[in-house]
Amino acid sequence: MSLRIVLADDEQMVRTAVRAILSCEPDLEVVGEARTGAQVVPLVRELRPDLVLMDVRMPEIDGIRATEQILRTMDDPPRVLVLTTFENDSYVYDALRVGAAGFLLKRAGADELVQAVRLVARTDSLLFPAAVRALAARHADARADDAARALRGRLSDREADVLRHMAAGLSNAEIAERMAVGAATVKSHVAAVLAKLGVRDRTQAVISAYECGFVTPG
Repeated sequence: MSLRIVLADDEQMVRTAVRAILSCEPDLEVVGEARTGAQVVPLVRELRPDLVLMDVRMPEIDGIRATEQILRTMDDPPRVLVLTTFENDSYVYDALRVGAAGFLLKRAGADELVQAVRLVARTDSLLFPAAVRALAARHADARADDAARALRGRLSDREADVLRHMAAGLSNAEIAERMAVGAATVKSHVAAVLAKLGVRDRTQAVISAYECGFVTPG
C-alpha cells in the first residue's frame, strides 16, 4: 500500500518540488496540499494521511501549533515530519517537543527526502538522532541532576537501558539484538517508558531524557 502524504508549506515552489520528487516513487502518494497551518489541520482530518510534511514557519497558524492540534485532537493521528531551513531553529525543537517525529532540512536531496519519509512513516527509528541530541542538549534543564534522579527512580533497570538505546537512535529490532531479548519484550519496555514519562512517542522520550540529563551527548 502507498504511503499517503499531505504537504504543508507556504511556498508554492517548495510544494511543487516536493510533490514532484515523491510522485516518482511507486509507494508514495501526495493526497493534499496546504499553504497555512490553518488549512492543514482540517485537511488532515478529512484525508487521514499517513504522514504530514510540515513547514514550521507558515502564516495564520505556524507548523508547531498545527502539529500540536493534529496530534492532540485526532485518534490515530499521522506522523509529522517537519521541514526547516535551519536545523538549530528553535521552531524545530518546539515542534519535536509537541510530537513531531523528526525534521528534514529543505536543502536535502531527493534521495534523502524519500528516505526520511519512509523512515518516519514506517519504522520506529529516530530520524537524525545526533541532531535531536544536540537540540535537546542546548535546551537542557538547569535542574538536570535532580530531574535525572527522579526519572531514574520511575524506570526499571531494563526500561532505563531501553531508553538509553532509544536515545542513541536504535530501532526496536536493534535494541532487541543489543540486549539479547525478544522484539516483543522491547516493544513492551518502550510502551512502559513512554507511559512513565507521559509522552506520546520515542522522539519526545529522547528529548525528555536529554533535557533532564538522564542521558548526555556522547
